[in-house]
Amino acid sequence: MFKNPIVKNILSAVAVAVFGFILLNLTFLFDFLIQSLVVRLIELFTSVDFETIDFQTSFQWLPPAMHGLFVVIIGVISWLVFRSRRGTLYKAIYMTVPLALVFVTLGIFLYRWPIVAYSIGGMLGIGILSFFYRTKQPWLYYYTFILISLAMLLVGLLGVEI
Repeated sequence: MFKNPIVKNILSAVAVAVFGFILLNLTFLFDFLIQSLVVRLIELFTSVDFETIDFQTSFQWLPPAMHGLFVVIIGVISWLVFRSRRGTLYKAIYMTVPLALVFVTLGIFLYRWPIVAYSIGGMLGIGILSFFYRTKQPWLYYYTFILISLAMLLVGLLGVEI
């Protein structure tokens, strides 16, 4: 049954959707842990109480800096994963993380200008698809990109808060 290419492709698509969703949830938990660690480290060296602080007036730079740190960490992990000898299925499942992170980051930094955020996201998407086409990437990468792009588009359009 698993030798049949149609069954194998369907199971691969389901695996990307299911394990990608699980991995995205784990990624957001990892982000929480990283941000909590950064806050605790800052609290060790300062007298700031982050439970009562107003980020609009002081420490405005901290949330974007913590998100930037997380982007760098995921970028390093992604570079290691995509340079590894793992199979296409594993890389396609993992690809859900950096793709979602890119779209979420665009949404975070450009939430005041949704048309700009969607335009840049669309241009980025076209660039990614053309990269896949030029480098002759497997269909599973296209599928992962379309799945995450549509999911993040729905998150943005429906106003879901992460």
